[in-house]
Amino acid sequence: MRWLFRLAGVLVALVVFGFAALALIPSDRVARLAVERFEAVTGRKLTIEGAVKPSLWPVLGVETGRVTLSNADWSDEGPMLVADGMSIKLDLAALTGGAVRITGFELLRPEILLERSEEGVPNWVFGGSNGGTASADMAGADQPFTLDLAVIREGSIGYLDHSTGQAVQLSAVDAELRLPDYAGPLSVAVSAETGGQALTLEGSLGGFGALYEGGVAPVAFTARLGDAALSFDGRGGGDPFAAEGDVEARLGDLAAVAGVMGLEPPELPEGLGARSVAVAGKVTRSGAGDWYLRGGTLTLDDTVLRGDLDLAMGGERPRVAGTLAAAALAVGSGGGGSGGAGGAGGGAGGWSDAPLSAEGLRGLDLDLGLAVDDLRLGEVRLQGVAARVTLEAGRMVADLGRASAYGGALGGQVVVNARKGLSVGGRVDALGVALQPFLTDVAGYDRLIGTGDLTLDFVAAGGSVAEMMRRVDGQGRVSLGPGEVRGIDIPAMLATLNAGQVGPQEKTVFDSLSASFEIQQGDLFNQDLKLASPYVRATGAGRLGLGARDFDYRVKATALQGEDGVDRIAVPIWITGPWEAPKVALDVEALAQERLGEQAKAAEEELRRRAAEELDQQEGESLEDAAKRKLQEQLDEQAGKVLEQLLGGN
Repeated sequence: MRWLFRLAGVLVALVVFGFAALALIPSDRVARLAVERFEAVTGRKLTIEGAVKPSLWPVLGVETGRVTLSNADWSDEGPMLVADGMSIKLDLAALTGGAVRITGFELLRPEILLERSEEGVPNWVFGGSNGGTASADMAGADQPFTLDLAVIREGSIGYLDHSTGQAVQLSAVDAELRLPDYAGPLSVAVSAETGGQALTLEGSLGGFGALYEGGVAPVAFTARLGDAALSFDGRGGGDPFAAEGDVEARLGDLAAVAGVMGLEPPELPEGLGARSVAVAGKVTRSGAGDWYLRGGTLTLDDTVLRGDLDLAMGGERPRVAGTLAAAALAVGSGGGGSGGAGGAGGGAGGWSDAPLSAEGLRGLDLDLGLAVDDLRLGEVRLQGVAARVTLEAGRMVADLGRASAYGGALGGQVVVNARKGLSVGGRVDALGVALQPFLTDVAGYDRLIGTGDLTLDFVAAGGSVAEMMRRVDGQGRVSLGPGEVRGIDIPAMLATLNAGQVGPQEKTVFDSLSASFEIQQGDLFNQDLKLASPYVRATGAGRLGLGARDFDYRVKATALQGEDGVDRIAVPIWITGPWEAPKVALDVEALAQERLGEQAKAAEEELRRRAAEELDQQEGESLEDAAKRKLQEQLDEQAGKVLEQLLGGN
C-alpha cells in the first residue's frame, strides 16, 4: 500500500501550498503544481476534476472532486485508481513544528486495479521500468508521519496477474487505517465482499516505519472469508515480500476458497481435503515465493497429519517435499464388491462404474515420506506403514516398503498414472497374510480362507473401477497352509456323486493349496491348482472372471482311502456362473471318458497278462521279446523234429 501513502503525500503538499499561499495563489494553480510534481516522481498521470477546496480552520485540509490515476504503460486495463473524491486533514500545530500529523484521509468510492505483468512487474511500484523518478532514497521518501484515521468507503479492488491468469475482485470495500506513531504499529480493519462471500481482515503492522522503508517488522492479522479463517502472528517485509510466523488456517472447502481467490480449484480425494482443510504451524514465505511449514499440523477431512513440508513455486508446477506422520489415514472410498455373495452395485458385474478422477495428480509434484499407524486405501487396510510417495507430471509412485497387513506383512510398489487417461499398476508381495479378509477388501471375494503368501504383478487402465477390472492384466502366485474353501463340500460330493453339496454352509477343508496364474483383459487363468487334505486330493484349471465376476473352472478331485480301505472314485467337478451364486456340477462327459479310458486300460492290462502267461514272459523281458523268444523256441522245436525224422530215416 506504499503507493497509497505516496498519493496522500501529494495531498499533503496541496494542503501545505494552500496554507502558504491561500491569499496569493489560486487553489487550482496550487493543485497543478502538486500534480506536476507527482507525475514527475511516479511517471503516472494524475487528474483532479472540479475545484480543489482548501480549508484553514478549524482544520488545515483540502478536498478534491473526482481523481484519476493512470496505470503503468504496459497495462491496457484502464486507470489504476478512480475515486469520486479525496480529502485530507492535517494538524496545523504539528506542521508548524516540522512534523506531519494526518488527522484524516478519505477516498470516496474508489475503484482500484492492482496488476502484475506477464514478466512479474507490479503496477503499484513507481520508478524504474514503471516510469518516473521515484526511488527509496529520494528526498522526503522516508519523511516520518502519523495518521489518526484513513478510510476507504464503498470501494472496489481488483487484482489481475497476467502471468497466471489469476483474477480477484473485491466489492463493497470499507477500510480503516490508524498509525499513532510512525515507528509503531499500523492498525488495519477491512471488510468487503467477493464471490458472494463476506471478507474481513483485522490486524497490525508493528514498526511501520521500518516496514515502509523496506525493512522487516512484526505482523499480526486475522482474516475471514465466508466460513474460512486465517490468522498469522510473526514478522514480514515487502521488498521483496517475505514473512515467517505462526499460522492457523481453517479453510473449510478449499475448492470454494480457491474459486473466490481466482485460482483453479484442486480436486482433492476423499480423506485428503475433499471436504475441509486446516493448517497450523510455523510458516515461512521466502522472497522467491517458496513456502516452508515446520512443526505443522494438517487436518484434511477427518485425517490429521503432522510434520514438515516445503512448497516450491518456481517450477512448471508447485512442488511439495517433506515428511508427514499420521495415526490414521483413509484415502478414497472402496470401489470393490461388498465381499462374498454380495457384489457392489452400480457397475458391470457388481463393480462400481462411478467415474474416477485424477485431475489433482496433474496439479503439483510431490516427494513425500509418509509414516502411518493405520492406513486405509479404499477398502485395503495396512498398519505400521513407512512409505515414500513421489508424483511428477501426473504420475504417482508409492513405495510401500514393508507394512503389517491382515496378520502378515505386505510390501511392494503401486503406480498411478494420470498423464494420459488413468492407469494403475504395480507389484504386491504378501507374506503370511489372512487371505479371506485381504481378497474381500481387494476383490470382494470371501470364499477362500487360509494364511499364506501371495505375489501379484498387475496393470489396469480405465475411467472407473468396473472398466479397470475388465481390462486388468498381470500374473502371480498363491501358496496357503491349512484353510478351507467356502461354498462347496468336495469330499461329500465324491462320496455321494451328488453335486448338491454347495451353499453358504458347505466347505472343503485343506492342509495346503497352491496355484500360479496369469491375468489377461480381466480374466484370471490357472492351470496348476493343487489342493491337499486328509480326505481328498484335487487339481484344477480354468478361468476366474475378475471383470465379469464369474467362474468357468474344472476341478479333478480324488477321495483318499476311507475307513473301509476302499479307494473312492476320482470325480471331475465343473464350476460355472457368477461369484455370488456359482453352479457346481459333476462333469459327466469327462467322468464317462475317464471310466472308458480306465476300462480300456484294464482290458489292455488283462490282455497283456494273458499274453505274458502264454508266452511265459520272463522278468525284465518285454512282450515283444517274449513273443520273439517263444516263436524262436517253437521254430527250434519244429526244426529239431524234422531233423530227428531225417536222421531216423537213415
